[in-house]
Amino acid sequence: MIKFVNAKINLGLNITERRDDGYHNLETVFFPVGIESGMPQQPEPFDDILETTLDLSKPAGCKFQFMGRRIDCPPEKNLVVKAATLLLRAYFDKNGPESIAGLFTISLDKHLPDGAGLGGGSADASFTLTSLNETLGNPFSRDELLGMAARLGADCPFFIVNTPCFAEGIGEILTPVEIDLKGNWLLLVKPPVYVSTREAFAGITPRRPDFDLRFLPYLPLDQWRERVRNDFEESIFPIRPELRELKDEFYTRGAVYASMSGSGSSIYGIFSSEEAARGAYEAMESTYDGVWLFRL
Repeated sequence: MIKFVNAKINLGLNITERRDDGYHNLETVFFPVGIESGMPQQPEPFDDILETTLDLSKPAGCKFQFMGRRIDCPPEKNLVVKAATLLLRAYFDKNGPESIAGLFTISLDKHLPDGAGLGGGSADASFTLTSLNETLGNPFSRDELLGMAARLGADCPFFIVNTPCFAEGIGEILTPVEIDLKGNWLLLVKPPVYVSTREAFAGITPRRPDFDLRFLPYLPLDQWRERVRNDFEESIFPIRPELRELKDEFYTRGAVYASMSGSGSSIYGIFSSEEAARGAYEAMESTYDGVWLFRL
């Protein structure tokens, strides 16, 4: 079984309060990006490629193979390994010690950039859950998969749903929303800049937003620039001014709306004009290695 693992961007991101457990409550709209990557309408490669096989002729077990973009973490901390371990243990507990036969091989060909605010690692984990669940005959419901995903990371439940959602809590409370961006173009740039989670939150002052993102579907795109914000930009742009300059360049080149995604460091712009989007793509491709253009 082969799955193409897409990413997400944040359409607005508000940090509303610090919790007693040290986490922060937030409000954002998650929007999937790259679902059609590799298809004729979106031939440019972008997604990770996850392949799951089961060989019944071999003793029970699980084997992992990682290719493509280097993942800089030990296997036991890799979210794909954690996801597979979590689901297979749950299956074992649910069905007994003899319920799993054969060798699972999980191969991940990594293309999505790391440290980009695109949820690549979270997506890999959630797609591992759904892929293994399908391979086993769908023993777990979507609600059960959502529960497992929440144990792996705040962004992970979104990729079980994988449609535009308003998210709250730490990102795990999801309400589907209809965001109609059809006919527009999305330009995504990942500059060679790394922003740690610690840095991102260091300058954050939680507050209630001026605009409720639940109403984003009803706000015309040409009004987003004045109303829709990512709170992390206030903490990150002063220490990474090149990201502010990149966002400004999007507007200079004709973007209707531009923003950092998540806690960075990728910046995206939404264009209503194909000509402007392609012109910006060609200009930025000569400067940055990670540049992708999507038709929405």
